[in-house]
Amino acid sequence: MSRAYNFSAGPAVLPEPVLRQVQAELLEWRDERASVMEVSHRGKAFVECAAEAERDLRELMAVPDDYHVLFLQGGATTLSALLALNLARADQTADFVLTGHWGEKALDNMKPSLQVNVAASGKAGGYTGIPPRGDWALTPGAAFLHYTPNETIHGVEFHDIPDAGDVPLVADVSSNFLSAPLDVSRFGVLYGGAQKNLGPSGLAIAIVRKDLLGRHGRELPPIFELLNQAKNDSMFNTPPTFAWYVLGLVLKWLRAEGGAAAMGERNRRKAANLYAAIDGSGGFYRNPVDPAARSWMNVPFFLPDEAREKAFLKEADAAGLLGLKGHRAVGGIRASIYNAMPEAGVQALVDFMADFARRNG
Repeated sequence: MSRAYNFSAGPAVLPEPVLRQVQAELLEWRDERASVMEVSHRGKAFVECAAEAERDLRELMAVPDDYHVLFLQGGATTLSALLALNLARADQTADFVLTGHWGEKALDNMKPSLQVNVAASGKAGGYTGIPPRGDWALTPGAAFLHYTPNETIHGVEFHDIPDAGDVPLVADVSSNFLSAPLDVSRFGVLYGGAQKNLGPSGLAIAIVRKDLLGRHGRELPPIFELLNQAKNDSMFNTPPTFAWYVLGLVLKWLRAEGGAAAMGERNRRKAANLYAAIDGSGGFYRNPVDPAARSWMNVPFFLPDEAREKAFLKEADAAGLLGLKGHRAVGGIRASIYNAMPEAGVQALVDFMADFARRNG
C-alpha cells in the first residue's frame, strides 16, 4: 500500500501517526477489551477520554474559563441553525458579512429563526475578496455579527479579527481551527465541523461565551437547548464517540508538533510556496483572490482552459496527488493544505505543477 497526498477539502487529511494509533487501538482500546466505538459514552474510560480532549483543546486555543466548550453532532451547518435559536430572540436582528458559500449557508440556516441583515457581501465581485470595512452596514445593538474567517470554496480568508464593538462576534472556523493562534476572547462563539483540521466527520465543536446561553426567551425542544449540553458535558444525548476519540488524538499530535504557533508558521510557508508557484507560472496558473485575502488553507486556481484542467487532475491523481478537483460551484483546481498536510506534500504538488506547465504551456 502507498499512501498519497490528500488535498481534499473535507473530510480531509489526518496526521499519519494518528491514523496508525487508531489502527493499533481499533479492536482493543486502552484496557476496555473492546473498541472505543463499542464502549459506553457514560463509562469511566470514555468520560476520561472526552474530558482529556476538552482540556487539550482549551490549552491549545487558550480558551478562557468563561467559555463553554461543546462537542456536538451535525456539523457546522446544523450548528449554525442551533446557534440562531440559542443566541437571539425571534425579533432580534443578526448581521452577516458574506465572503463565500459557507457564509451564505449559515445565513440560510439562521434566517428562519431571527431577523437578518446582510451588512456586507462580496458576491457581486465573485467572492474574490473581503468587502471594505467602511462599507459594512451594521445594525446597532445586533444580537451578533456572523462571518466565516476562511471560505473553503472561494479561498478567501480574513487575516485579522473584525472589530464588532459590543456585539458578540460569531465565526464558523471549520476550516481554520488551530491553523494559527487566535484570540478566543474576541469572540462570542467559535464553531465548526471537525472534518478539516481536527478529526473525522460527524463531530462539531462550539466554543461559546457562557453569558450568551439561556437568554433567548424561546421555548425550545430540550435537545435544541445548548445550555443542556453545557450542563451535561456534551453528553445530553449520545455523542459521536469515535470522532471525539480521534479528535483527542489529533489534539495530542498538535501539541507534540508545537501547537497553534508552530502550525501557523508551517501553514504560512506552505501557502507561500504554493502561491509563488501560481504567480510565477507566467499566467499558466491563475488565482483570482485579492492577495491580501488569500487563504492559507484552501488554494483555488485555474488553468488556461477546461481541457488542460481535466488533464491536470488525471495526471495528478496518477502521481499520488488526490482531491484536487475544484468545488462544482466554481470549477478549476483546489488544493486544501490543512494542518496535517506536510510541507513535503505541498512541494510535491508544486513540482508537479511546474512539470505540467512545461509540458502543456
